[in-house]
Amino acid sequence: MAARRPSMDEYFLELARVVGLRSTCLRRKFGAVIVKDGVVLSSGYNGAARKVKDCLEVGLCLKDAVGAPHGEGYDVCPAVHAEANAIVNAARSGVSILGGTMYLYGQDAQGRVVEGKPCTFCRRLLINSGIEKIVFKREDGSLGYYDVKEWVRDESLDHQRKIQQYTGKG
Repeated sequence: MAARRPSMDEYFLELARVVGLRSTCLRRKFGAVIVKDGVVLSSGYNGAARKVKDCLEVGLCLKDAVGAPHGEGYDVCPAVHAEANAIVNAARSGVSILGGTMYLYGQDAQGRVVEGKPCTFCRRLLINSGIEKIVFKREDGSLGYYDVKEWVRDESLDHQRKIQQYTGKG
């Protein structure tokens, strides 16, 4: 009997997993692959900016050193997120990612799946880049999907709430 052939989403998530193995982060390894019409356009992993000493070289995670929980401590961490690196790598090589899909795969230091939840900054980059959908692996092994149009709506509502909160107008 023939082995089951992975779906396209599973295939591209596996590529993102392998890309993430290049990560220089001691806490979590994330890989991102941008695809359009079944063709890989770009990839990126989380790690220090180009030519900047990274945590593997230094042998220390600054976020761990200061006790920053996951999702915080970006001001002490030298890393660029996988999503941002994939977008930057496309731009560096002159590749349009407009209308593309990003596949995002993460794992912790023990190799367990970490659900891909782009931070606020990466969400905004993804909105501006023209990526339309993000596919990620959930901790239970199932696939999850984000529709970037929903983020646009959420960002607009959040902005309106902040205007009301800080100015009393709106």
